[in-house]
Amino acid sequence: MISRESFTGWYRNRFVWVAVILLAVSAGAVALFNPATPQTKPTDLHGQLVSRMRSTLEQADPGQHNHAGHGIQQVGTEEEKPPVICGVHVYGYEPAEVTELADVQTVYGFHLCGVAEQKRPWDVAVKLAGPVIVDMSTEPPGIQVVEATEDVMFIDRLRQMFPEKYADLAAQEALGASEMADLRRRYDAAAGL
Repeated sequence: MISRESFTGWYRNRFVWVAVILLAVSAGAVALFNPATPQTKPTDLHGQLVSRMRSTLEQADPGQHNHAGHGIQQVGTEEEKPPVICGVHVYGYEPAEVTELADVQTVYGFHLCGVAEQKRPWDVAVKLAGPVIVDMSTEPPGIQVVEATEDVMFIDRLRQMFPEKYADLAAQEALGASEMADLRRRYDAAAGL
């Protein structure tokens, strides 16, 4: 039989309370990190769009994403065309409420690409850059670039082609520092530098 004094001693013993608290915290941590129902990890739609847009532009003929009406010089022979290395910035997509890559119809963004001829440094490489629209509803995806005409200035054409919320971004933003660093690293590797 337990006497009243021994029960009071147990009740006031701080080591017992430390053990009780540790047990409760451990049980709570296990419940948080091992939920009874498995949850799927949300998809990184923006990351998927950046990857898809980059691969689309890199696999396309450089003439498809030429901009502002300027022709590019022919580089390489038909058999060994140098790779095109691109950096992209996604401004947004339509329909805006979708959460899966397969549901995206149109992507609005910016591209900066360099034609990676062997041993040609980035500073003198053929480059293609500007706001771009990628139509994801076709296979292969369609590429539209913003081009000025004799009658329409570049900024006006940009506002005609892009929804207002993306046109404002396209008029101000290009590639971020990390994307630009990645582009230069990939370009140097492709050009054998």
